[in-house]
Amino acid sequence: MGAFLLTLFLHHPFFILLSVSIYILLIILSRLYRVAKFSGNGHGPPSYPFIGCLLSFYRNRYRLLDWYTELLAESPTNTIVVQRFGARRTIITANAENVEYMLKTNFNNFPKGRPFTEILGDFLGFGIFNVDGELWRTQRKLVSHEFSTKSLREYVMNTLQEEVENRLMPVMESLAAAAQEVDLQDLLRRFAFNVICKVSLGIDRCCLDPSESASPLPRAFDAASGISAQRGAAPSFMIWKTKRWLGIGSERKLKAAVKEVHAYVMEIIHTRKKEIEEGEFVGEDLLTRLITARHDEEVTRDMVISFIMAGRDTTSAAMTWLFWLLSCHPNAEKEVVNEIKAVEQEGMLSYESLHELKMLKACLCESMRLYPPIAWDSKHAITDDLLPDSTQVRAGDRVTYFPYGMGRMEALWGKDWMEFKPDRWFLEPDKERGELKEVCPYKFPIFQAGPRICIGKKMAFIQMKYVVASILREFEIRPVGSNRPVFVPLLTAHMAGGLNVSVRKRKTD
Repeated sequence: MGAFLLTLFLHHPFFILLSVSIYILLIILSRLYRVAKFSGNGHGPPSYPFIGCLLSFYRNRYRLLDWYTELLAESPTNTIVVQRFGARRTIITANAENVEYMLKTNFNNFPKGRPFTEILGDFLGFGIFNVDGELWRTQRKLVSHEFSTKSLREYVMNTLQEEVENRLMPVMESLAAAAQEVDLQDLLRRFAFNVICKVSLGIDRCCLDPSESASPLPRAFDAASGISAQRGAAPSFMIWKTKRWLGIGSERKLKAAVKEVHAYVMEIIHTRKKEIEEGEFVGEDLLTRLITARHDEEVTRDMVISFIMAGRDTTSAAMTWLFWLLSCHPNAEKEVVNEIKAVEQEGMLSYESLHELKMLKACLCESMRLYPPIAWDSKHAITDDLLPDSTQVRAGDRVTYFPYGMGRMEALWGKDWMEFKPDRWFLEPDKERGELKEVCPYKFPIFQAGPRICIGKKMAFIQMKYVVASILREFEIRPVGSNRPVFVPLLTAHMAGGLNVSVRKRKTD
């Protein structure tokens, strides 16, 4: 009887349909496995038809930097191909030859491209960091005056000395006297914001006193920058575009933040125009030159916004990570302090003496190798291409070079890549160090390279060396707590939650 019922059940149409469905599902899963296993010639995350690597991307969405780094390290070429639903095919590389090809050899085939400029367009508009072609060349030529040798010398002797000696150091003194903790990242961002506003706008800005709240403009900058960066990391571009169309969530906040930034900057522009017309202002800052050159108001606004963002966030992030790393490596800190004391003249740092701070520059480079202010940068291919490592590029592909991952590649930095070793930046580290190496910019593309190399690179190093040297000469900076800081890559990178430190007067030998 049991055998009869079993036979009847096995021949029931429902059971037959179920069996066939399971069989077909197994075949599909098998095919998907094979596709996933062999997609991208084995370089990159498992990828399935239609959805691509969306599942892996979603699982790793909170650790994309480390996930990409792991995949790149496993790839023989240090290049991976990422394909996921709702996003362009993306090639991510930590291969220096590929980086040189993109940024120099075939520069014209790898502009930022419309997909990139669309993501940042609401915030950066037509500023220098968000445009290509002739508009980019025109703006670059216009701002180049800011970075001449004469301008840099005046910048050190005037702006930096005044801002550090009269504003920053008194705050540090008061913090040390009161044994008060401070978020060093926030303090350095306020300082950098003040400096760049003075250089580019010719105005005084927010207070450095940590007990005072930041002015509305930096807060609006933070909101606009963070949400714009989230657009680029969204699983699908349709998510942020739909939210923008509906005017909800983060896109609503972005619109409000951008409106506030635009209103603030436009008010400054109109005030300066009136001052120039009435002969009440005489200056050579960037804003004044843009106005007198009769550039469109929106272009002037976007240029100023890009300039402030770059000058404020990148240097403050690099300095914050350096102070934390030096606190973890007291021997390196001691050597930097001794170097500072050896080159200063009558307790002051001159433009010339900054060039002698070689150990400090090595420490800055090593810090930025591990924690770059810009974690990644993307271009978009105009036509089909072939990278030097034989990775095929299709027209429209996003091609991303990845400084964060490059700083962690054994192929570039050796087996000790995870160590903070300033010595790796010297030609002869075992012979009283001497001269610094000329490291290939495509191996260390912290300031980009090729035609779009950061025009403010020299100014950035001058500012960082002057500020760090001035602080270390007088104070010991010690992080509060033992938690390891978390690296967060927005448009520019920063420490999650800031860096709370204690400030103590340095003991004299």
